Amino acid sequence: MKIEILFPELCNLFGDMYNMKYLKMCLPDAEFIETAIEDIPAFAREEVNLIYLGPMTEKTQEKVIAKLLPYKEKIEELIEKNVVFLFTGNAIEVLGNYIENEDGSKIEAVGIFDVHSKRDMMHRHNSYFVGKYEDIEIVGFKSQFTMLYGDNSNMYFSEVEKGIGINKESKLEGIQKNNFIGTYLLGPLLILNPLFTKKLIGKMGAEVEVALEKEAMVAYEARLKELKKL
Repeated sequence: MKIEILFPELCNLFGDMYNMKYLKMCLPDAEFIETAIEDIPAFAREEVNLIYLGPMTEKTQEKVIAKLLPYKEKIEELIEKNVVFLFTGNAIEVLGNYIENEDGSKIEAVGIFDVHSKRDMMHRHNSYFVGKYEDIEIVGFKSQFTMLYGDNSNMYFSEVEKGIGINKESKLEGIQKNNFIGTYLLGPLLILNPLFTKKLIGKMGAEVEVALEKEAMVAYEARLKELKKL
């Protein structure tokens, strides 16, 4: 099993790289490929089971867009083939149509999903999140200067129970198409949500117990209970 981590030297905000550290604990025999921004992505030349991209600065978004744009058709092909993707934080924005600055100027993005984002760099949104993904509840946190806009009603990741969706008016969080998952949720997501982590590993074709499952479930249940009270 091969797992590709895209641009970890740049896309590593909010401690989200611990998503992959935890996954290494869950899948100790898997091969983890760390692709630097100057490297050719492994997904372009070989089969991988999961492609991960974490949150990044606004300037880094432009570098990542430029890097991924030549691989647009390949990414679309892999999504159609049900390869598993996990994009967390503002990573999903690089695959939208464009990112709009406060002055109205636009940064053209990769254009795989028919959504766009708007920046408001003077107002950071922070919130807790509880939502429903398939038959399980998801917990997490949001901390972002941007909101996503567009119709994700046929491709959302989670229904909101507490918090906001892709923007403050939405109750549908993130984007899911086949096995592609993009979400603003931070945390890190996989550590906070052992049931979701087990589902994600299942989508990759493996059936394993998640690392420290007993402890992770105790923490998850306590956090879920506490967030529901807020």
